[in-house]
Amino acid sequence: MSERRSRVFLERQSYRRRRLIDTIRVLPIIGALLWAVPLLWPSGEANSVATSDAIIFIFVVWTILVVTGAILSRVLSRGSDENDELDT
Repeated sequence: MSERRSRVFLERQSYRRRRLIDTIRVLPIIGALLWAVPLLWPSGEANSVATSDAIIFIFVVWTILVVTGAILSRVLSRGSDENDELDT
């Protein structure tokens, strides 16, 4: 009557690969949220943030996103190359 579910075993390498792909998919959302941060900064005269600081922040976030995407892409492609060699 009550069937026990068998545990699903995921190979460690494929599990890490899937988590890496999930991270790559979430990266643009994180970037959009970080780019929206300057919109939350105060804009009054007393405590205002300079426009140059906001632009520098946006370019720093952009650079971090590009570097992170390149690193994750390289790690992902390196893992697929190793899998191809093991399959042959």
